Amino acid sequence: MGAEANPLSGPLSAVARSRIPGATGISNLKRLSGGASQETWSFDVATADGLVPLILRRAPGGARDARATAVPLETEAHLIRLAEKADVPVPTVRHVLAPEDGLGHGFIMDRIAGETIARKILRDDEFAAARPKLARQCGEILARLHRVDMAALPPLRTSPARSEIKQYLETYKAHGHPHPVFELAFRWLQDNAPPEATAHTLVHGDFRHGNLMIGPDGVRAVLDWELAHIGDPMEDLGWICVNSWRFGNIDQPVGGFGAREDMFAGYEAAGGIKVDPARVKFWEVLGTLKWGVMCTIMVTAFKSGTDRSVERATIGRRSSETEVDLLRLLAPRG
Repeated sequence: MGAEANPLSGPLSAVARSRIPGATGISNLKRLSGGASQETWSFDVATADGLVPLILRRAPGGARDARATAVPLETEAHLIRLAEKADVPVPTVRHVLAPEDGLGHGFIMDRIAGETIARKILRDDEFAAARPKLARQCGEILARLHRVDMAALPPLRTSPARSEIKQYLETYKAHGHPHPVFELAFRWLQDNAPPEATAHTLVHGDFRHGNLMIGPDGVRAVLDWELAHIGDPMEDLGWICVNSWRFGNIDQPVGGFGAREDMFAGYEAAGGIKVDPARVKFWEVLGTLKWGVMCTIMVTAFKSGTDRSVERATIGRRSSETEVDLLRLLAPRG
């Protein structure tokens, strides 16, 4: 559908003319496939100096997201602006939608060139020079992210470790798919939960492939802040090490492209607190289990007919992969 035929075109053009100096209209409006919970639209703003590439991140149909764990899009935009002040690479937010814009809830930000698809980042020659430095770069970025001024943060949920365990155990039991390995992992987590973190920070909550825009020079932007919360900074370090985000490069724990030691070194060198590897492992185990439980939820949705998409069925089958990952973490062999 072209920009002229799209019902968003008129309101977006009006916003562009009011927010972008010299803007005369928009073109190339199209919805992108990425973004499982929000609409993501790409478009260009025409000005006398050329095209300005932008992204509209919008709630589905413009309605506010009702999920308990997702921050409102207005809050997400505020977090991105705070992260930018802390030198975290993020797209610049140009405008937070207002009711009079007629576009619902969301915001407009710069469109950053790069790649988010893991298969390309981990395999294509274009990214060969970037791959060896990505783990350290991720550590440096997370250190800056975790130094975002807590006093400036909007209201966010907190996510203590034991609360996370309790929440996902209840979810697991509610879906009625017995997985002995999951139950072993829940028991291990309950027995090995670390003391509550003394230094709470902003936590991105989903720092991994798909939410990192990467170019030949490395990480260009951190995207999708909808799961941001206040918690243990080691959570972000553990999440990117979950094997599901390595896409076959099992010997490269950090995103399939690097070593934990490189990420930890980058984190500490950039001003992060001293890394506690035991805490990171705890969060890696919990992250692996959480993803496994989420996969079983997708199985339930598919079998019940709530969501008959091939994507749900395919992802749901990956719960068995997380069982193997958990056994490797909890009972490693030489």
